[in-house]
Amino acid sequence: MTDEQWMAHALELAARGRGATSPNPMVGAVLVRDDVILGEGYHARAGERHAEVVALDAAGVAARGATLYCTLEPCSHTGRTPPCARRIVAEGVARVVVASEDPDQRVDGAGCEILRMSGIPVVTGVLREPARRLNEGFLSVKERGRPFVTLKAAVSRDGRIAAAPGTRTLLTGEAAQWHAHRVRTEIDAIAVGSETVLVDDPVLTARGERERRRPLVRVVFDTRLRMPPTARLLRTLEEGPVVVMTTRSACDQAPERASALARAGAMLELLSERDPREAVRRLVDHDVCSVLLEGGALMYRACWTAGVVDRLRLYVAPTVLGGDGVGWWPDHWGTLSSLDWRGTGLGTDVLMESDVQRLD
Repeated sequence: MTDEQWMAHALELAARGRGATSPNPMVGAVLVRDDVILGEGYHARAGERHAEVVALDAAGVAARGATLYCTLEPCSHTGRTPPCARRIVAEGVARVVVASEDPDQRVDGAGCEILRMSGIPVVTGVLREPARRLNEGFLSVKERGRPFVTLKAAVSRDGRIAAAPGTRTLLTGEAAQWHAHRVRTEIDAIAVGSETVLVDDPVLTARGERERRRPLVRVVFDTRLRMPPTARLLRTLEEGPVVVMTTRSACDQAPERASALARAGAMLELLSERDPREAVRRLVDHDVCSVLLEGGALMYRACWTAGVVDRLRLYVAPTVLGGDGVGWWPDHWGTLSSLDWRGTGLGTDVLMESDVQRLD
């Protein structure tokens, strides 16, 4: 087998940690000699053994003289676990193949340097692009200082998200809804605007066959403090924390509403102004690496205009709502035709996805 084939296997292992490792990256590792796997593993949960250590523990003394395939540069610092690079050296691994460098300032090439200085040949960049895509949330935080943001909407065939302003409209079928909830098990936070809370009173949890291993952070953009303290979000805090993005001026103008939300359990993030860029950056303090924007139109517009949307994900239903419906994409936002769209059938609906801006 080639380096690419072994790395593809390591990436499959890494993906098993999806939804569980954040704010750490997903990492897979395979130890091989003469096309035989001696040990393999993946990072299963933040704070637990790194993938390289799992593979080395499984291989034991057989690791000496073997090749290690790792989807991310081995760490060089002591955190909740010892540095993997030094363990690799100590076990006598003969060669290391890495998919992607680790931009964490505590690593950033130092892991590979330790290996090379110890006489171990290191090859980097094997399947680098899929490795980076797997960890786009982690990389976004380390390289841009903010989470990776996906704008998700269920829309009618004529581009509407509701039959009329202020009304709740169910558009998609069971397959699309199942897919949307599966995605919720893999991300760190769901964000909605205050209008969505007032109209839908959502809980914003992940339902389905896959259980989350970490509480989902539920975020409300509410610069006017319209969210009632009786909202279901605040009555289900056992499902995950609720962060309300508001402004200092709003709290100064309505201190009683701010206090009521805080007493109900909301964590208020006081922004200096109505700036989605600052709001998204603040989520890093809550160990959020990936955010799913789920409505409504005003929040979509604000985040799109602020340039923080990295991916569009549309669940398109065959329904036509007509001119009285609420459009998700006003004409003045610009055209979507220039984007590279990917389409997938989900029962009666179609999932359309496009990367708006990608990590290099």
